[in-house]
Amino acid sequence: MFVDIGANLTHGDFHQDFDLVLDRAVHAGVSKIMITGSSQESSEAALSLAQRYPGQLFATAGIHPHHAEETTPAVIDALAKMLAQDEVKSVGETGLDFFRDLSPRETQVASFESHIELAVEHNLPMFLHERDAYPMFAEILRAHRSRLGKVVVHCFTGEKDALHAYLDLDCHIGITGWICDERRGKHLLDIVGDIPSDRLMIETDAPYLLPRTIRPRPKSRRNEPSFLSYVCNTIAQVTGKSPEEIAASTTHNAEEFFDLC
Repeated sequence: MFVDIGANLTHGDFHQDFDLVLDRAVHAGVSKIMITGSSQESSEAALSLAQRYPGQLFATAGIHPHHAEETTPAVIDALAKMLAQDEVKSVGETGLDFFRDLSPRETQVASFESHIELAVEHNLPMFLHERDAYPMFAEILRAHRSRLGKVVVHCFTGEKDALHAYLDLDCHIGITGWICDERRGKHLLDIVGDIPSDRLMIETDAPYLLPRTIRPRPKSRRNEPSFLSYVCNTIAQVTGKSPEEIAASTTHNAEEFFDLC
């Protein structure tokens, strides 16, 4: 059995066949899915879906750094109300993205810090995004780490120094189909074994990051939770563990992290 800790199921790509996507996920052994909230609108939609499918779907609530300029006091208040709901298990997606810089960096930092305060106030885990923002991301997190509970750096794509900095900060690490990409994920193959087994989780980030190891390759480039096993299998191959062992440990970690038990 698997837990997909990050799937963007509110994305328009899933509107036409949502129930079929869930059916395929269950058939593939994906028993629980965390739906990522990346704006006020998508967080509200994620909560609504989690309420429609209790015990199977759960939600995060937050503002992605791409949308950091949306992080107003009114939006923070709206997120706080969502975080009080049982189906919402984490604060995020939030963090820093200096790869695309779709929001000014100082605005991203302010949004990230506002989310940190929400996590402290609600005593909830943080679901974090970092791309090309190391070491600033680590410095901000380090300044607040003692006040926070559990933290996951989701969709980790960075280098070894960033990975070890986050592990030193007692973070969990989320690995996606990026590791299945022989063009840009090769470096992850060399360092994924550095992640302690009790800190590793897996995710699809659907509809993005379709694993390139799928054979035969799907006609559509849309990723979905039913493909999570390809991430698991790649990690197993490079760490010398069995897929069953990776599935069991990452599922246990996710259920403990997000209080899904």
